[in-house]
Formats: sequence, C-alpha cells, structure tokens
Amino acid sequence: MWHDVGDEGRDPILHALRCDLGVRHFETEHLTPIKVRPPSTAPEAALTSSFNLNMTKYGVEISDHRPAVFFDRDGTLIEQVPYLIRPDQVRLLPGAADAVLTLRQAGYACVIATNQSAIGRGLMTEDDLQAVHREMCGQFAEQNVVFDAIYHCPTAPTVPDRSMIKDWNRKPGPGMLLKAAKELGLDLSRSWMIGDVLSDMLAGNNAGCHGAILVETGHGLRDDEFDVAQSFVKVENVVAAAQWILGEMRKYPMTKE
Repeated sequence: MWHDVGDEGRDPILHALRCDLGVRHFETEHLTPIKVRPPSTAPEAALTSSFNLNMTKYGVEISDHRPAVFFDRDGTLIEQVPYLIRPDQVRLLPGAADAVLTLRQAGYACVIATNQSAIGRGLMTEDDLQAVHREMCGQFAEQNVVFDAIYHCPTAPTVPDRSMIKDWNRKPGPGMLLKAAKELGLDLSRSWMIGDVLSDMLAGNNAGCHGAILVETGHGLRDDEFDVAQSFVKVENVVAAAQWILGEMRKYPMTKE
C-alpha cells in the first residue's frame, strides 16, 4: 500500500521527487523486561510497522553497509508536543533540516525511529500518523531533505522505567534499528543515534551503534537517569549533534577493512 507524500500542488519539490511512504505491518514480539543489552543470539523481532521512503526509484544510490544516523522524532527533529496527533502540530526545530542534509551529504543514511504510543493509547490511528508524517516530510522536502526510512512502534509503555525493554521494538529496545539495518544494508558499528531521552540512547547502545548523542530540545533526563546517561554525549540540539558526528568522522575515519 503506497501513499504519495505531501500536497503536490503546494510543494514542487515533492512533486519532482514523487516520494512514497510504504506502510508495512508486522506482529510485535514481546520480551521479558530486561535492563541489559540483549545477547547477540536474541531472535530478531518483526517490526510492528514502518514507513520506508523508496529512494532508489529517484536515482538516490543505496550501497551496502552504509553508516547511518538514527533520529528520534519529537524533541529531536520537530517540536515536542504531548501526543502529537495532527499535521498542523508539526513544526521543525531550528536547524533540523540543515543537520540532516549535512549528514546525508557526508554519506550517512538518515533514518527516523520513533515511539508512537498515542496509537497504542487509542489517541490516534495509523492513518493519523501517516498524515503527520506526510506533513513532516513535506516540510523537510521544502528544504531539499529526505529520509531513507521512518520506523515507528505504536506500543504503549507498560512500565515507567525508560531503561527497561518490555517490547523489542519500542525504544530502548533495538528492534526498529535492527530492522532498518537489515532492510537498508546499514553498518550499525559505524552508526549513531540522536535523541532527547534515555530510551533513545539505550536503543542505540542495545543495537550496537558506535555512539549515541542526547539533545536538550525535548523531554531530557529524569533525576534518576543522570548516572546512567553519563556515558553518552550531551549537546544543545541536533545541529550540534551533527557537528559532533562529523568531527568524530574527521578525527577517526571509520572505514571498512
């Protein structure tokens, strides 16, 4: 099932790209709560659902084993809104489009991995989320930015602890990142996670990413999370996060042997 992204009459860039959002539905595998990185032998869970931008149709070459930058959505790329359920609530954070574009130009695949518990809570439907993502992609496309894929997990949390994996696909679980790596041919060992909460950081760590960066434009850390988060880089916003990644790339080029 394919859906055109955005209003072509409003957005000539979208009209030219003809970007597609592919919606795929999978069963969710639930795991016993754990607080440690799952063993490498843990079975890969099927992703609950995902949006995939089919870029090969538009001349964007996708090679195997690319590094990626995984982005949380709310509070990282767009303004934090409690249970964002309508397209008119979508507002890009300052510099977000430039940050993504810079990373893409540096050779990183750019993928959004977002928990969307509003679906699991009955506050919005999958169709509502599609409308929100069409608007978001439209706003990014107006600044010549596209994403390789958007993955979401609709499961509502059952525990308040952001470090506990209750659902393999819901961050801090690594399911969305592992699915992206498999579908897009990504090298997680050279990839990064950017987000605004501890569960984002741990999702990157649990998936085997090279690093995770915490931005200060969203929810931030709870008082009892600072000790756990000390090992992660903390910066002001996604622009600073992109600069950090590019700086590390220049200092320590991560080339495949």
